[in-house]
Amino acid sequence: MIRALSDYYRLPAGLFSGIASNSDSASAEAGFFQFSGSVCYGRNRTGVSANVAGSGQFDAAKDVRCNGQAIQLPFEFAEVIDNLRMERYQRKMTPGRKSFAASEPVRRVYYFLREWLPVWVRRQLQQVYLRDWKELPFPIWPVDFTVDALHEKFLRLAMETSGTKKVPFIWFWPEGAPNCLIMTHDVETSAGRDFTPTLMQLDARYGIKASYQVVPEERYLVPAEYAQQIRDGGCEFNVHDLSHDGRLYQAKKMFLQRAGKINEHIKKFNARGFRAGVMYRNLDWYGAYEFSYDMSVPSVAHLEPQRGGCCTVMPFFVGNVLELPLTTTQDYSLFYILNDRTIDLWKTQLEIIRQKNGLMSFIAHPDYLINSRNRKVYESLLAYLQQMVAREKIWATLPGDVDRWWRARAQMQLVPCESGWEIVGPEKERARLAYAVLDGDRVTYEIAGPAREKVRG
Repeated sequence: MIRALSDYYRLPAGLFSGIASNSDSASAEAGFFQFSGSVCYGRNRTGVSANVAGSGQFDAAKDVRCNGQAIQLPFEFAEVIDNLRMERYQRKMTPGRKSFAASEPVRRVYYFLREWLPVWVRRQLQQVYLRDWKELPFPIWPVDFTVDALHEKFLRLAMETSGTKKVPFIWFWPEGAPNCLIMTHDVETSAGRDFTPTLMQLDARYGIKASYQVVPEERYLVPAEYAQQIRDGGCEFNVHDLSHDGRLYQAKKMFLQRAGKINEHIKKFNARGFRAGVMYRNLDWYGAYEFSYDMSVPSVAHLEPQRGGCCTVMPFFVGNVLELPLTTTQDYSLFYILNDRTIDLWKTQLEIIRQKNGLMSFIAHPDYLINSRNRKVYESLLAYLQQMVAREKIWATLPGDVDRWWRARAQMQLVPCESGWEIVGPEKERARLAYAVLDGDRVTYEIAGPAREKVRG
């Protein structure tokens, strides 16, 4: 537990060295339970439920033992966090639906017919498939931050056990920014490719630089000049799947072959980031990839063909790959699944993420923004983001910059000095000292400085 907290917050080494943290999870099979209202998935001595609906019957918080020198948990904290981030809980959520969506014959037939199906027919089929999204109990719509809430709760537990009122840590974002914002564009067709220059100009009008994920094989030509044009505009060029046929994760042997080709394209285009087509994913296979960061996992995936979600609004490592989760609804889902032409849902999601100091990440497709009606909604979003970034001093940047920062932060350390604490490590000049403060039954964050600022109430 202590190590997981230290990795998340970048706490000083040995801060809770006086506390022995151990677990005794006796359940042979993983299942759902709760900890002080947060849904968990893993092995738990208190007991587990086979489904989310029954998780409330097993509150592990009632079986935690603290004596001032030790914390005894009925489950393994790191295991629960990994199970949520890696979506392992999904195995017990909707096995029937998942097997249908993952069915090779079904998907092969769909992608074979897709080229000849009218767009309105494809959208009708998608709406039918996703019609039960409001009934899904977990992850929590419209933004799930269970992983982040659990870290806060266990930090509070460690502080209360040790009698500590204030804990130093390295702030999440550079220069003390309260949040980070990234805009990404997945290019799905030649029409979207050709619309890229116009979209770059539109984004630039509102101070946004974006990353463009491009399909490297079969769908359309990707001239070297196109990649250079994106980079010359101050934007980022990434790889989007291999051929975007929905088969990347169908079988391990096929995946390894395709992953090898994806790695070749990453090197060919000198790219560092990746996103799978249709947000398909299998995080347990990410060891085959050679890119630096991935953007294929939603915080909550109610409106995606592959349900689930990583339950966090913060980046996290999957082996050597940094995952930058999608924390807002895709433009396609908003326009064609929800039939919503307002930015109200995006504004609601942004406010939730803002309160958790998380990553605000967007996908907007050039292909769908050619439509003037959709583009008007997107431009309203850009105007809203521009004002929010200026008002809140949010770090608006490229995904690659987030990747570099999060890797640097993972190497930073807090060490004691005469004045209190000093941050050492790469990019330390951009880092900020912060404090987690016990405030009744919750934890608030403060950034240290001449005028100390509370960043979460």
